[in-house]
Amino acid sequence: MIIHPFPPLYDENSKILILGSFPSVKSREQLFFYGHPQNRFWKVIAGIFNSPVPVTIEEKRSLLISNNIALWDVIASCDITGSSDSSIKNVKVNDLSVILDNSKVEKIFVNGKTAEKYFNKYTKNIIKKDAVVLPSTSPANAAWSVEKLTDAWKVIKF
Repeated sequence: MIIHPFPPLYDENSKILILGSFPSVKSREQLFFYGHPQNRFWKVIAGIFNSPVPVTIEEKRSLLISNNIALWDVIASCDITGSSDSSIKNVKVNDLSVILDNSKVEKIFVNGKTAEKYFNKYTKNIIKKDAVVLPSTSPANAAWSVEKLTDAWKVIKF
């Protein structure tokens, strides 16, 4: 059983919440979201907000907070082999009330089909909110270029 090793990112002004499934090995090592260099998340977010691609954790945190974006994962703990979403078993989900009760989140988005699957299975009925599924920024989603992802993800900007 691997426990999610870092807290959610949000502040009281967060208006949208983006949920991944569970952090990759690289993200768990860095103790921050989307730490694998091949994941396109940071390029996509930077492209949407016309910002330089953040490099440091502080730059990444600042990019999200300045654009009222909260970030976390659906899964709090699970059995997982490496970073393989398909190997996820024995899921326990994060309690999203910590963010939802302390921010202005109006919309929830999930990064990819795995996050959608676990959100719909475990979280949706608890929080009584839907999530909009966006194409995964994972390198495993090779059919989607950064440009195509950025275009699809523009719905987060409002």
